[in-house]
Amino acid sequence: MMMALKHEGVKTIFGYPGGAIMPVYDALFDYTRGAKKAFNHILVRHEQGAAHAAEGFARVSGEVGVCLVTSGPGATNTLTGVADAMMDSTPIVVIAGQVGVGALGTDAFQEVDLVGVAQPISKWSYQIRHANDIAWAVSRAFYIARSGRPGPVVLDFPKNAQTEMVDFVPSNVDLVRSYVAYPKLNETAVEQAAELINNAQRPLALVGQGVELGHAQQELLAFLEKGDIPAARTMLGLSAMPSNHPLNMGMLGMHGNYAPNIKEQECDVLIAIGMRFSDRVTGNLNTYAKQAKVIHLDIDESEIDKNVKTDVAVIADCKVSLPAITRLIRVANHQQWRDSFKPLMEKERVKVIEPAIHPKEGPLLMGEVVNKVAEATKGEAVLVTDVGQNQLFATRYFKFLHNRSICTSGGLGTMGYGMPAAIGASFGAPERTICCFMGDGGFQMCIQELGTIMEQQAPIKMILLNNNYLGNVRQWQDMFWNKRKSFTRMMNPSYQHIAQGYGIPYEVVIDRANLDEAVEKMMEAKGPFILECAIREDDDVLPMTPPGLNVDDMMLEIHNN
Repeated sequence: MMMALKHEGVKTIFGYPGGAIMPVYDALFDYTRGAKKAFNHILVRHEQGAAHAAEGFARVSGEVGVCLVTSGPGATNTLTGVADAMMDSTPIVVIAGQVGVGALGTDAFQEVDLVGVAQPISKWSYQIRHANDIAWAVSRAFYIARSGRPGPVVLDFPKNAQTEMVDFVPSNVDLVRSYVAYPKLNETAVEQAAELINNAQRPLALVGQGVELGHAQQELLAFLEKGDIPAARTMLGLSAMPSNHPLNMGMLGMHGNYAPNIKEQECDVLIAIGMRFSDRVTGNLNTYAKQAKVIHLDIDESEIDKNVKTDVAVIADCKVSLPAITRLIRVANHQQWRDSFKPLMEKERVKVIEPAIHPKEGPLLMGEVVNKVAEATKGEAVLVTDVGQNQLFATRYFKFLHNRSICTSGGLGTMGYGMPAAIGASFGAPERTICCFMGDGGFQMCIQELGTIMEQQAPIKMILLNNNYLGNVRQWQDMFWNKRKSFTRMMNPSYQHIAQGYGIPYEVVIDRANLDEAVEKMMEAKGPFILECAIREDDDVLPMTPPGLNVDDMMLEIHNN
């Protein structure tokens, strides 16, 4: 197994040992020290943390994340991370111990049908029953995980296969029958797409994470600039183009920016690039962009017409499809169309953004904390978030200059994702600053990973936005459930003492007069740092498209009845 992983170029492994994976860990011992050293093993404190750390590593590095765990609960603990990686197209390989083949089906200690459980939430799950299958299975796993639309692969590794002796013969899998990783570009579809774009008066591009996964950031900009096409980004696609690019019109979605959500209902050609038309983007599908011709660029044919009916589908890697379309489109000028976004942007700035990032009085707000950190990082940092209001404020107000700069749980919405993903990101991009925003709920779902941060001295800037509530659920309860706050208020521990116990520098901000100094202190810290901010309890995320409504029903303020 060690030789097979080394052959795949693996250098970092996140894991947690146990009985059924002990032979692998015994072999790993020799490969983490001395002349034979090939791997850096990061001991997490929970197997879910291993999976999320592998995700964070993969997101920022562009490589496959790897985690190594034992059987039974060790394996099942990773499944939330596997499902998360599947929803967000993140390439990870989970290698889990298993009881010996002879004991399978006997309800042996810590036996679980991992292949069966993992199959619906992974790209591939496979049980390595014999040692002579290891090289092939590992090579195939990495090929499937990283190729085409990336995703998670689970390898179930019975103990007998771990202890059998065979000579290592490298395997290089680059083809799997019936699996078409990179569909051949259809030139007719390219010509049809270009014709629609050339005839458009009001084109709008929707940019998703597929641009990042396809390493097509420069191809995207060339396409947008030649066609003078305004673009909006999904949450996972936020760093696919610089935040300050003149064609960037903001973030799509339920809590995205006002202008692109309104303009989705006014454009005449909608160009979706590497995005999946999530319900959080489209709102009510019955009324979504019915006036527009829809062009969908995606590597995964299953996404075509799944949610939104497509007029032209260009099924290919966007690194190939974007340049092909760019060659055929004319140099355009859509200034009048682009200018029509500006009044909507100004309306949001006055009603929502300025009050959120520059409040004049009252308790601290999440928006102003995110804005202060964003200003301090000057667009150079990697943003990691947990899930909830912290995620929504952070993605709205953070700024990006570089690609592969955001790690957040999009499709699955996994609380507890933030801290372990930040650990992975710190190893995937050790030269970059990692800023991890968490709420008090998500922080406590992964709090044990402070032990990993302590041991590794991972230089993560952890910003705890503490409002004593499960804030996003509380907001919905206030808005849609008659303010019946059913079990969303939290009694929180002393985070200062927790930080002290782990030996991690800590600062708390209650008064905004101290915010600048605390952020500066955090940014100057060489290792990890926890900055706790006491947030107004009823701080709400705006704008908002209420669930089930049309995207142009977006609210800029909450009307209390």
